[in-house]
Amino acid sequence: MSALNNFIGKIFYKILQSGSYIGLAADAKEVALYGKLKFRGEECTVPKQAIIKNPQYISIGKKFSALYNLRLEAWDKYEEQTFTPELTIGEWVSMGTDVHIGCINKIVIGNHVLMGSRIYISDHAHGDISAASFALPPIKRPLVSKGPIIIEDNVWIGEGACIMPNVRIGNNAVVGANAVVTKDVPANAVVAGVPAKVIKIVEA
Repeated sequence: MSALNNFIGKIFYKILQSGSYIGLAADAKEVALYGKLKFRGEECTVPKQAIIKNPQYISIGKKFSALYNLRLEAWDKYEEQTFTPELTIGEWVSMGTDVHIGCINKIVIGNHVLMGSRIYISDHAHGDISAASFALPPIKRPLVSKGPIIIEDNVWIGEGACIMPNVRIGNNAVVGANAVVTKDVPANAVVAGVPAKVIKIVEA
């Protein structure tokens, strides 16, 4: 029975990543959300269960695929603040379920990046670590970005990882499950832990 379940699971996964899935979802919601993207490459599969805030600031390259509960947010206004966000996702990027990306500054995801599920990527936070900020409820604190996030090509991000502001992840890097990345990751490195630390670098 498990062999049959594995077979069915593989077929279902292929359907979700195929162009046919988005074709089935071609309704008013899809046109309203995905039709307004700054750029959308060919055969770009976005699930019906997606939340996309301000798609005009978001570019998605060809052959993109994601499973359900994708959340892409480009904030151009919060309370009295204004921003010019830039969220760019490259080609052949594949994401699992429950991926949340929030941008007020700049987030760039390269080509052939693979992500597991329950991943959080944000270039900003509610407030900073100061008495003035702590005097306000978290939701009332101004949004602050310490810098952009750049994820280069061929990066593999494991289940439950968090990528924090002002971070660059180099080509071919591997981010372990549940890691919290707060500093740059070298190319060809494997990082893990909270906060994430380099545990291995593969010689090119």
